[in-house]
Amino acid sequence: MLGAAFLFALMGVCVKLASLRYGAGEIVMYRSLVGVLFIALWVRSRGGSLRTRVPGMHAWRATVGVISLALWFYAIGSGLPLATAMTLNYMSSVWMALFLIGGAVIMGGARVDGRLIATVLAGFVGVALVLRPTMAQDQLWHGLAGLGSGMIAALAYLQVSALGRAGEPDYRIVFYFSAGGVLVGAALALLQGGFTGHDLHGAALLLAVGVLATVAQLMMTRAYAIGTPLINASLHYTGIGFAFLFGVLWFDEAVSAMALAGIVLIVGAGVAATLLRARLAAQPAPE
Repeated sequence: MLGAAFLFALMGVCVKLASLRYGAGEIVMYRSLVGVLFIALWVRSRGGSLRTRVPGMHAWRATVGVISLALWFYAIGSGLPLATAMTLNYMSSVWMALFLIGGAVIMGGARVDGRLIATVLAGFVGVALVLRPTMAQDQLWHGLAGLGSGMIAALAYLQVSALGRAGEPDYRIVFYFSAGGVLVGAALALLQGGFTGHDLHGAALLLAVGVLATVAQLMMTRAYAIGTPLINASLHYTGIGFAFLFGVLWFDEAVSAMALAGIVLIVGAGVAATLLRARLAAQPAPE
């Protein structure tokens, strides 16, 4: 998980650099194309199969996952600091806690744990602190895109869990997500005015985005398969620290004290929400 967090942050650097030339749709398409080819060759070399019994579930996971990815790349490619864009995307744990609360209220289940509500409130206070300096820079839409990417990513993660319970292996989940990214990314690129020509520098950046994202995604999937949720969540958030460091070194980004406080709140809320969800899931259902 630590390696995946580092590679995702490094991917963010490449996305930000590639965004100077390519639109978000193009970057999503090329990133996903590398993933499709990588996974297909890897599966073939190991004698695995890409045939699935649940194509509809994969289609839904790919749809929400690719929308989240496109919004995230759009936020990274804007003038938002890299750490800010990554933090807003990593709000997914807080969104999942909010979905859990909403589900409990709608279903009329047991009393909602007050600690879970507190983590959600803390997370959104963190968002307000992160976005307040962003709004002052006339980048509200970019900030909202990053926030939306985290919310939709939460839906994608829930679908990944459902696919795992259905017996789908990790590589198949990643493959169909990447295949969906190729199709949706190409459609977005056409809507944004078509495809951009390449030079060696641009092609190298797109290849780097695809390789870093695919390897990081496989590492993260493996970490969730063999690790514990709290440790994985904690290490996952180190990606924000890496992104902050890369933003300062590569792009000379300055993050205000208010934004840093917001990042700390969001990270703490995300880790706490993950721990509380794990404890609630382990509790026996009331008779």
